[in-house]
Amino acid sequence: MKKIGFLSFGHWTPSPQSQTRSAADTLLQSIELAVAAEQLGADGAYYRVHHFARQLASPFPLLAAVGARTSTIEIGTAVIDMRYENPLYMVEDAGSADLIAGGRLQLGISRGSPEQVIDGWRYFGYRPAEGQSDADMGRRHAEVFLDLLRGQGFAEPNPQPMFPNPPGLLRLEPHSAGLRERIWWGAGSNATAVWAAKLGMNLQSSTLKNDETGEAFHVQQAAQIRAYRAAWKEAGHTREPRVSVSRSIFALMDDRDRAYFGRERGGEDQIGFIDPQTRAIFGRSYAAEPDALIEQLRQDEAIAAADTLLLTIPNQLGVDYCAHALEAILKHVAPALGWR
Repeated sequence: MKKIGFLSFGHWTPSPQSQTRSAADTLLQSIELAVAAEQLGADGAYYRVHHFARQLASPFPLLAAVGARTSTIEIGTAVIDMRYENPLYMVEDAGSADLIAGGRLQLGISRGSPEQVIDGWRYFGYRPAEGQSDADMGRRHAEVFLDLLRGQGFAEPNPQPMFPNPPGLLRLEPHSAGLRERIWWGAGSNATAVWAAKLGMNLQSSTLKNDETGEAFHVQQAAQIRAYRAAWKEAGHTREPRVSVSRSIFALMDDRDRAYFGRERGGEDQIGFIDPQTRAIFGRSYAAEPDALIEQLRQDEAIAAADTLLLTIPNQLGVDYCAHALEAILKHVAPALGWR
């Protein structure tokens, strides 16, 4: 395990039990948690993107703000739903945020999952082409985004521009060199992991995937990672790919931990349906004292196969508690799993 970061879904609720009762609370605490995580030595601060929900949505203002307040930690998403995105505008936003962060952006993108509203991408002005699905549309947006990130000129310049142009066709600006190699695809199936490898994207695999074999979640996820790496090698890419997996993992260090997460001891995978046609398997949560937790995690084949672990954090419990939970893993569990 080379890198460990946190993943926040960025929930807020007006409940008096929540430490994030407004969007402002969640956004500002997301920045503060990234600062705290960097001070603790964590490798990454990642955020989930959902629309029409009391959760983090438009990611680039947040990513830019985190980039301005930190100096070493990777800053990313897991994931941006490409069905909702204008690839051209996204290239400009991503380039700006990456330059502010000094080249630390790690963007996870995906075709998306079921959302809060029916066909929410329609309200953003998008619809699939004739004969295509919304998933096809998301993947097409991703392909356009990847192509534009190469920084090649494609637009015919005005012969009488307001400002002088460089020679040749024009590209979108600002361009951030190297960002194209820091794009990740959130794959829910083996087939989409293979597709991502062919396009030269890193792989993000979350706490759920299509149930393709009936085996335990971590076994299926490890098989997905192997299929991805084989496809990457076959595609002939010259750089080494990166692979992340997400987990809910809590070291029970004190009475607060046991009160919040003690019931997660001995958790099991769950089976459900993310849509009427797709049977999915949801990976178990882990909660135990550090020594027991280390032994449990050593049995997780997908964690062993990945190079990056993203720890999902309960952001509504506040920055101090989330930093405590993250520090407990980094200090008492991660070294035994080969981290640093």
